[in-house]
Amino acid sequence: MARQNVAEQFVDILVRAGVRRLYGVVGDSLNPVVDAIRRTPALDWIQVRHEETAAFAAGAEAQITGGLAACAGSCGPGNLHLINGLYDAHRSMAPVLALASHIPSSEIGLSYFQETHPDQLFRECSHYSELISNPKQMPRLVHTAIQHAVGRGGVSVVSLPGDIASQPAPEKSAETALVTSRPTVRPGDAEIDALVRMIDAADRVTLFCGSGTAGAHPEVMQFAERIKAPVGHALRGKEWIQYDNPYDVGMSGLLGYGAAYEATHECDLLILLGTDFPYNAFLPDDVKIVQVDVRPEHLGRRSRLDLAVWGDVRETLRCVIPRIRAKTDRRFLDKMLKKHADALEGVVKAYTRKVEKHVPVHPEYVASAVDELADDDAVFTVDTGMCNVWAARYLSPNGRRRIIGSFSHGSMANALPQAIGAQFTDRNRQVVSLSGDGGFSMLMGDFLTLVQYDLPVKVVLFNNSSLGMVELEMLVAGLPSYGTTNKNPDFAAIARAAGAYGVRVEKPKQLAGALKDAFRHKGPALVDVVTDPNALSIPPKISADMVTGFALSASKIVLDGGVGRMLQMARSNLRNVPRP
Repeated sequence: MARQNVAEQFVDILVRAGVRRLYGVVGDSLNPVVDAIRRTPALDWIQVRHEETAAFAAGAEAQITGGLAACAGSCGPGNLHLINGLYDAHRSMAPVLALASHIPSSEIGLSYFQETHPDQLFRECSHYSELISNPKQMPRLVHTAIQHAVGRGGVSVVSLPGDIASQPAPEKSAETALVTSRPTVRPGDAEIDALVRMIDAADRVTLFCGSGTAGAHPEVMQFAERIKAPVGHALRGKEWIQYDNPYDVGMSGLLGYGAAYEATHECDLLILLGTDFPYNAFLPDDVKIVQVDVRPEHLGRRSRLDLAVWGDVRETLRCVIPRIRAKTDRRFLDKMLKKHADALEGVVKAYTRKVEKHVPVHPEYVASAVDELADDDAVFTVDTGMCNVWAARYLSPNGRRRIIGSFSHGSMANALPQAIGAQFTDRNRQVVSLSGDGGFSMLMGDFLTLVQYDLPVKVVLFNNSSLGMVELEMLVAGLPSYGTTNKNPDFAAIARAAGAYGVRVEKPKQLAGALKDAFRHKGPALVDVVTDPNALSIPPKISADMVTGFALSASKIVLDGGVGRMLQMARSNLRNVPRP
């Protein structure tokens, strides 16, 4: 039996680590690895049209499965294209292994054709980035890269010259066990004791939840009931905590709605659960704050803390709940629930006025229809910009749906590539990409990837012929909008020309039928909806400090926007409020 080469050994390690696909674009320095994949039934090569798509797709797959995903780029320009998607995966804590193939090892440092230094370039967007310069580094270096990606949650990069990939690998040694999941982390006794004392001493407690509450929904609800606490959330916490939540007071932040802002400012103890919420202008500075997070580097970097608790949210609450005294006073909770319902009643009026006749179509109307017609276990991928607003306010989580976006990195063009990765994990699960015309056209070439692999992704295109969020930023700065207008084609016609299902919607009465037909279609589909470019949104509370780094405007053209079925949920929660 012929001895394995380095590329073959690399592929074998990926398979043992649970990787089932390698997303990328072929190139000469990658040829040994691609050929090894061709001969490995357990691993598929997924050919995309742009390496940025490969990295976004791998990041989405990792977020859906919770396991390791992988992508690859050829030397120089090829692997450079990975960097934006890898930044997003890393900031989303998605375990991704990236292969950056490299120029011939004998030419490194001599300004060779396509030379870059990938082991240095990717260090800022990875936990681990190293170069294999000798076959003897295999397989230990790849094992180490996998342990970093899975164990710490994020990206690892292996740079591999093409000539090294073709060389014989070291003699096969005993297989090393690989980390494939992360452990739970229990806080120390001193932190648990201190947290219990603070909760018992507080009269008004508010919980603010992020993506770190994934898997802890029952514990958060039990905790909130025991201490009579309103529960707000950040955008990345929405899918994990908003559903089946009688304590819900909405979302805080620049896309916020409801009473979450008031609940976090009118309490005397704010507990941040699994959130690295970046907008500290929305956090109070005159109440006691506790933060619980599994990553210690997150603790206290957004706000002053009175107590930092290093641990998983679920494990922390399991330790705390049996020890705290049950509170009986619901006055603060009930006050916030009523404020939340009243706030939603107010903003929903802007959405309900003549939306079925308004041309161009209200984007709120589109998002609400998608939410109503999509499957109960659908995966939604969401473009950055105004699509974030509509997803935050209209998509209804239920514990089975997933909502994925570039919520920490804030990249354009993420939705379509992430939909590709999400759909490959399960062809029978509905995947809906909520795309803006700016983001979609940026990586539109990979719509052809949907067609090539017959991936049944449904792209709902919010086509307002503008970069709406950038226009908001210009309004904030007192500048006239400039360079934000897109001259768009008929995207539905392009989809049909590519061999997919495509339909264009210009009137509200066409929308429901178009969405139903697209969702029923067995293959890829695109619904190009011409939407109102003046439908913008502002958060419920704004100040001058909140403007920095994001788009806010007090212009009269700005609508508050609706909040979909969340109003119905808020009304339902009010039934729990005792009547005088």
